[in-house]
Amino acid sequence: MRHRQARHKQARHRQARRRQVRRRQVRRRQVRRRQARRRQARRRQARRRQARRRQARHRQARHRQARHRLAQGSPPRGSPAFILPDSTDSFGEHEVGVRTVTRLVTAAAVVVGYVAALLTIFAGIDLREAVEFDDAPAHLAAFRQALDRADDSQVSEEYLWFADRAPSRSSSRASISLATGAAHDGEFDLATRFVGDVEANIEEDRSVLHAEAAASWGRAVPWLVVGAILAAIAVVLRRRQRRANAEVVALVSHYVPPRPAWRRPVFMVVTGIGYTLLVVGFLAVVAATRANELPWAARGVILIIGVIALPIAYYVLRYSRPRSAKGAAETLRDDSRKPVLYLRGFGDDPDSAVVDELPGALSAGLLSVHTREEQLIGALGAFGPVIAVGRPGEQLPHLGAARFYLPGDDWQPGVLKLMELSQLIVLRLGEGDGLWWEVDQARATQPPGKLVLLMPGGRPDLAERLDEHLPTPAKVAVTDDRWTTAVIVFDRDWTPRVQPVGPFPGERNRYGAPAFYVARAMQKALREIGSRRRAMGYRINSRMLVTYGKVLLLVPALFLVAGVLRLIFLW
Repeated sequence: MRHRQARHKQARHRQARRRQVRRRQVRRRQVRRRQARRRQARRRQARRRQARRRQARHRQARHRQARHRLAQGSPPRGSPAFILPDSTDSFGEHEVGVRTVTRLVTAAAVVVGYVAALLTIFAGIDLREAVEFDDAPAHLAAFRQALDRADDSQVSEEYLWFADRAPSRSSSRASISLATGAAHDGEFDLATRFVGDVEANIEEDRSVLHAEAAASWGRAVPWLVVGAILAAIAVVLRRRQRRANAEVVALVSHYVPPRPAWRRPVFMVVTGIGYTLLVVGFLAVVAATRANELPWAARGVILIIGVIALPIAYYVLRYSRPRSAKGAAETLRDDSRKPVLYLRGFGDDPDSAVVDELPGALSAGLLSVHTREEQLIGALGAFGPVIAVGRPGEQLPHLGAARFYLPGDDWQPGVLKLMELSQLIVLRLGEGDGLWWEVDQARATQPPGKLVLLMPGGRPDLAERLDEHLPTPAKVAVTDDRWTTAVIVFDRDWTPRVQPVGPFPGERNRYGAPAFYVARAMQKALREIGSRRRAMGYRINSRMLVTYGKVLLLVPALFLVAGVLRLIFLW
């Protein structure tokens, strides 16, 4: 027996030693794995550091090469030909970074300010309820006097006061409710006993209401402080941004006709109403034609609403949008980038004011009221704010580029100065000696890569006349009646590069408005001379998306207005 127990004990010891050995082996494997992961992490960090050092050396080498080329009088390789010699990539990146930071800070200030406003309104409502409930002892005394007089109507009035102002789970409210029920049954003695100890409950409710008001203000104050700080930072950044185009703003301000300060805000509100009616009418028509589960009577009512709303929205927008458009000076103040100068013959304005139907837009739920020029300006917004000379004597500006008005007898110096201050000149060819004078002056006074020409379709005579004004003929093939048939840019030696405007045979694009193909051709042509901008074709609808986004912002704005009205009438 002893030998058997000894063998069992030795076997258990051997098993325990084996388990210990296995645990040590597992721990060693875990340690080796951790060490291997650490070594891999250190290798990855070392590779990242080496990659950053290589990138820094490459950047320094490119900067040295660029400075060397600038010293020899030629622009850097791969850089836009229209960048001035004293410009650097770091300055452009800094400018874009400041603009991005300004937008982000402004958006954050708006969101935080909206939340702070809501919390402040709720805190004000809680405070008002607490202050009003301070009169509860007086109303309790009036309630008891009504019970003593057996005045059922006065009892009901005082009960309604407590029901409106006491907390939802208030003991005093419950006691007053029981007493009111007993009084309605004619048992006024029982009702008096119900309110015998209500004073203590009222004091408890008052302390609860004041604590809730204090907690509400405790939540609102931090948001108010953060919102005020962000708003101050946003104001400083936007003022700095406004100073970026101070010279061109001062020049354009002389040529912008004055208008009343109230005009644009009022018509912006009217425009918002028009867009709201447009969206409501369009959705009503779509719902009436596709909601098969609705009764025919309901679908007919919805369809009538849509049919009435759409023409009203059309005439409201037609009247208000030109009156709510920004002027050139205001547009330049809101953007720190150098402007884009859009030149064209005044006879081209009717064709540019056409609203193109987007193929497949109705079936996809899209609707546009923006003109060709507005869409083209949306694409050019990738470079900067777009300004244009307005037709002398016009009562309202055409929608699109921000207008300013030069004197009819002395307009050439203003155009030359704006050519110098602009980062890009987009010139749409057409009739008129003044327009071809602008072509000659741009070629004589500006860098080649700064000029972009748009060739209208169906006008081979303009292509022939353009060849007469260029040192190297462009030989543009004009074969159809498109709004724009080609985009022409220039190399450093004024050699023209012609980029045809699609759509090309066999190409399919569901939302291909004419301005889309023009913007896409401009993007490709400018990329060939070193100026890269992304998604210019899809930027044509940027104004439409911004407009509908503003319409959607009306929902939280109306919610805020409702809160303000509630606070005012509660007071």
